[in-house]
Amino acid sequence: MKKKTTLGATDMRKEYDFSKGVRNPYIKKLKKEIRLSVQNETLEYFKSLASETGIPYQRLIDLFLQQCAENRMTPSFFTKRPNVQS
Repeated sequence: MKKKTTLGATDMRKEYDFSKGVRNPYIKKLKKEIRLSVQNETLEYFKSLASETGIPYQRLIDLFLQQCAENRMTPSFFTKRPNVQS
């Protein structure tokens, strides 16, 4: 059986060379940056929620929209569900 070893502060190098490091090649597939205009009251709501939770307001908006999409939620102002293309 292998013995577990733990790294202490003395095992750390003073400097690390990241010059040949590669950025995550999949990041662009995970999220898409968009520009979105929202009403001031909506933005203030999410900013207020952000200060209560410690989660950035942009992330809260993303999480809310993700939840809506996962649950196939339809805004209440639609009288019938629009045709959604998958």
